[in-house]
Amino acid sequence: MHPKNISILDFTYDLPASKIASYPLEERDASKLLVVEKGQISETTYANLDQVLPSGTLLVHNDTKVVAARLFFTKENGSVIEIFCLEPAGIYKDITTAMLTKKEVLWGCLIGGAKKWKEGPLHIKYGNNHTLTATKHTTLADSYLIKFEWDNEAQSFAEVLEAAGNIPLPPYFNRAVEANDKERYQTVYAVAEGSVAAPTAGLHFTPRLFEKLIAKNITKAFVTLHVGAGTFKPVKAARMEEHEMHAEFIDVQKSFIDMLRDQFLAGEQKVIAVGTTSLRTLESLYWMGAKIIAANNSANLTIENMSVVQWDPYELMPQNELPSTAAALGALSKWIEQNNLSRLIAKTQIIIAPGYRFKIIDGLVTNFHQPQSTLLLLVAAITNGHWKPMYDYALENDFRFLSYGDGCLIWLDPFEQ
Repeated sequence: MHPKNISILDFTYDLPASKIASYPLEERDASKLLVVEKGQISETTYANLDQVLPSGTLLVHNDTKVVAARLFFTKENGSVIEIFCLEPAGIYKDITTAMLTKKEVLWGCLIGGAKKWKEGPLHIKYGNNHTLTATKHTTLADSYLIKFEWDNEAQSFAEVLEAAGNIPLPPYFNRAVEANDKERYQTVYAVAEGSVAAPTAGLHFTPRLFEKLIAKNITKAFVTLHVGAGTFKPVKAARMEEHEMHAEFIDVQKSFIDMLRDQFLAGEQKVIAVGTTSLRTLESLYWMGAKIIAANNSANLTIENMSVVQWDPYELMPQNELPSTAAALGALSKWIEQNNLSRLIAKTQIIIAPGYRFKIIDGLVTNFHQPQSTLLLLVAAITNGHWKPMYDYALENDFRFLSYGDGCLIWLDPFEQ
């Protein structure tokens, strides 16, 4: 069945509020880890991840950093306007460039209390008596383009947000941001500023866990996918064909793509994505390479042409005509080289649902996701439709769900004997 015909109602379960973790555990790697392999479900903790992964495994992490994207402006009459920064305007080539912009920037935003803001600029005082000003620039279909200006010309927009903004916790936490969230709602390796939500599978990793993994010859690598607010976008359509998947920026070094290509040529290493964002990034690399091969003339192919559109994996070409993973990665590397680049910055709208055939990853480390979400569809794809036994086990054995909750290690087709 084509994923377009999937009904999201088939991917639901009862998630009591008591199962949602509103706070992290004191120790990151103390979170429980459900392991699904060869028809068996077992449990351990993240601290023991080295014991359930084979030597030679490559763990691929998303090193994006959550920015303080929520800004609260108080008008002269005392009413509060919340501006939630989503992504930069299209005039910037990528999020990093926009984040480093100084003096002023254009940003796509949601506005809480928009009816209270009829006209005129809004102001916030921050830091050492500096001022951030917001002005409505353009009204879009479901958001606004806001022009931000600030009087400290030495500061980038990223620095302004850090000083003036608030971390955007997921709505299902149902609580206000607390001091501890500034550290705990980031991975320990977060460096690339641009996300409005954390790549939560990575929240459980610690320096001591990395030391144990290295000791077992389990290596790590990093890609970047800047998580947008669309990750919380509910699926409201009766069929997935009617749901528009959110698009997000990925940023991947050419050296990483070359390393992956060489590993697939050698056929030596298991690749585990840490988090659904890392997985979507890795699989998107394959489809970008496949699009280059399908185009025959990569010299005329732009980065916009290569961006992965929602249904590309299911409609680009017949399955029996798809290139090998090594060939696709090789074509992508060659395109980057031909364009005198050292890294690939592109957008992906990839949707991974039952029926998807994985090209790069052998497994996934991830948290437990909301009912009727595209993330649950991804888990259903990697388990070949057998996601329910995992979730039933987790619910019955006191696992904590969602962003600050526990997680699982899922190998491809884990219920195959």
